[in-house]
Amino acid sequence: MKPSILVGGQAVIEGVMMRVPGAYATAVRDPKGQIKLQRHEFTSVTEKSRFWKRPIFRGMASLYEAMKMGMKTLQWSADVAMPEEAEKEPSKIADWLSMVFAIVLALVLFMIAPYWITTHVLGVGKQALLFNVAAGAMRISFFLLYLFIISMLKDVKRLFQYHGAEHKVVYNFESGKDINIKNAQNFPTPHPRCGTSFMFIVLVSAILVFAILDTLVIAAVGNISLAVRLGMHLPFIPLVAGVGYEVIKLTSKNESILFRILRKPGLWLQNITTKQPDDDMVEVAITSLQSAFGERYEETTGQEYTAEAIG
Repeated sequence: MKPSILVGGQAVIEGVMMRVPGAYATAVRDPKGQIKLQRHEFTSVTEKSRFWKRPIFRGMASLYEAMKMGMKTLQWSADVAMPEEAEKEPSKIADWLSMVFAIVLALVLFMIAPYWITTHVLGVGKQALLFNVAAGAMRISFFLLYLFIISMLKDVKRLFQYHGAEHKVVYNFESGKDINIKNAQNFPTPHPRCGTSFMFIVLVSAILVFAILDTLVIAAVGNISLAVRLGMHLPFIPLVAGVGYEVIKLTSKNESILFRILRKPGLWLQNITTKQPDDDMVEVAITSLQSAFGERYEETTGQEYTAEAIG
């Protein structure tokens, strides 16, 4: 049986972040063509706490850590890749407004708009399962449309190329073959444990979790207003993420027909969020992986692995 190891990553601006047991590193190519590195020791709370190691809860903790880590590395990559912007006086107000706008946009696209249309246009607010299936279908449609639109932007396309480079290098590492540009380029860009696949699984999991919640509330009080439904569902988003995390762990490791079918939509979706990288991008991803492992790189590579990370 193949050993397992947690290796994942994230595309950043002109670079890649790689996360391995005990550390993560980010490699970014600056405007002069040089690769800059930043490495941090890191131990997940899921490895230090029995509570956060439990199913569902480990997904909640992992999502929070990934978001925090991702924002930090994205900011550093922007400073390296766009030094002229980094030299400008940072505006905390502008940063705060950007964050608020992003949150509001996400709420409107993925919660308020689907719920309003399902309630006032389709008129199925009192039918828990039908309501959440309809709202969930719209949420997924808006998500696909959003990804398709931003994928046309030049900067986003480059980000998606680095995303593809990250996946190729993770595949190369898991294969046990020598990790180099030529070998990595032979692997595909879609990967079953990608964060894109995770997001799709979360959107599907939300249909089931919210349908159960609505059924219980309707049975107790008889009806749910739009405002009450939003107020109830928002606090349960971490639970939905936890459920999605467990589902994607199962689908990534299990080769039965059912789980292969469940993997397909996420892999198809990555045809949007991953693009074929050039060799320089793959070089950056390899450098990030090497830096993340540090002194353990030689002893860790060269054997086949199964992995459980979302990358």
